[in-house]
Amino acid sequence: MDDIVRQAIAKWPNVPDCYGWLGLDARGNWYMRDDRAQAAGPFSGTAGADPARNKVAKGSLLKHDKLIDFIQRNYESDASGRWFFQNGPQRVYVELEATPLVWRVAPAPSFLVSAHTGAAARAQRCILDEAGRLYLETDLGFGLVHTQDMTHAADAVEQGLWVPEEHTARELPARFGYVRSPQGLRT
Repeated sequence: MDDIVRQAIAKWPNVPDCYGWLGLDARGNWYMRDDRAQAAGPFSGTAGADPARNKVAKGSLLKHDKLIDFIQRNYESDASGRWFFQNGPQRVYVELEATPLVWRVAPAPSFLVSAHTGAAARAQRCILDEAGRLYLETDLGFGLVHTQDMTHAADAVEQGLWVPEEHTARELPARFGYVRSPQGLRT
C-alpha cells in the first residue's frame, strides 16, 4: 500500500466504504461502474448461469495507465474475502467477474506466474472447472489463468508440473475464500 494512502487513512479514519463502482473482469481489466452502469445490471453473471438470460453491465474500461497502476498497488482483501482498492481513506470494494487475481503464465521452460497486478507468484495448486477454465492457487491467492496464456498452462500440465483438480466454478469462491460481489454482502 502506498504511504500516501496510509497517511490518508490515519487522517480520515471513518470514511464510508464504497460498493459497486469498480469491477475486475476475467482478463484482468478494470472497469469504472457509474450510477448508470450499476442501474443497468450487475457487473457479472452468476457462475454457470445461462449468459443469454444474465443481463450484465460492466461499465467503462479504465485505460489510464497511472490510475491502473495506483489501483493495483493498493489492491488487497479483507478478512471476509472481499477484495478492495484502498483509495486514500476510502475502501472501494471490487466486483469480480471471475476471481480476485488473473494469472499470466510465461512459456516453457520457466512457466513463471504473475498476477494482473504485475506481482510474481508461486503456483501451489491447479484447478480445472466444468467449462475447462484453469485456475491457480498461489502464495498470493487464488485466480484464473488468462485466456491468452492457456497454451503455456497446458504445457505445464502436460509436463506434469501442474496436476489439475476438478471443481465446479460455483464452489470456488467458498472453497478459496473470496467474494465475487461484495455489494451484495454490505456490512
